[in-house]
Amino acid sequence: MNMAWQMTQLLLLVSVATAWGAQSRTPGARRDLLNVCMDAKHHKTKPGPEDKLHDQEPEYGGDSCGGGGMRSSVFSTQCTPWRKNACCSHNTSQELHKDPSLLYNFNLDHCGKIEPACKRHFIQDNCLYECSPNLGPWIQEVNQSWRKERFLDVPLCKEDCQQWWEDCRTSYTCKSNWHKGWDWSSGSNKCPAGATCRTFETYFPTPAALCEGIWSHSYKLSNYSRGSGRCIQMWFDPAQGNPNEEVARFYALAMSAGAMSHGIGLLLLSLVPMLHLWLLS
Repeated sequence: MNMAWQMTQLLLLVSVATAWGAQSRTPGARRDLLNVCMDAKHHKTKPGPEDKLHDQEPEYGGDSCGGGGMRSSVFSTQCTPWRKNACCSHNTSQELHKDPSLLYNFNLDHCGKIEPACKRHFIQDNCLYECSPNLGPWIQEVNQSWRKERFLDVPLCKEDCQQWWEDCRTSYTCKSNWHKGWDWSSGSNKCPAGATCRTFETYFPTPAALCEGIWSHSYKLSNYSRGSGRCIQMWFDPAQGNPNEEVARFYALAMSAGAMSHGIGLLLLSLVPMLHLWLLS
């Protein structure tokens, strides 16, 4: 009877530890990793088709100074890759192409006009952030007024990061972290007191410094290249399919395998005292 009870306890420990290991991940991380949208200010609850993402049009309205005019809509097809399955709505994608955008009242030209080629990368960055359903493995919970989740350390393909840096190095900014520290007294971001406008290359001396630092480590410079299936592309040709789906699957599987290994390790540790008692009896 005693041995039967001990065997029952051992089997119970095995089932609990195995189930825990299959589900456990980094604290604050999502359980669902594939085809998901973040819980953030402008994101849809679930991804789905948004055919009009490829049909952007400039709109007339007040300019950044409050007068009449047109807020320009530049590079109006940067969200096109996600039109078959997007976490952003048509209205969100349309607005993020405007300059300035009303989504967050963030002014890219806080130190004068940045180069069009540089601005293009920030629009692509915004499209990836707002529209991609393939960032689940890197989504973390946060306690911020405008979002409950963010992504962290997304492995950005090295060519994407390098080109972003190359195209922006001669434009001007006054900060190396754009997530915080701005003067918002006017309703839009301005350089804080004492900050000096200098070239991007001054504040971001390397591609890694730009991609990893500008949005508080949202991205991590990957050693992998575009098309490798191991890094996220900021933009891609939708006619060739979405390569980021394969990348998300790879990292989701790796995370699940890691969690399982961790669970097995804890299982073995938990079995030691039970086996000891069993042998003594």
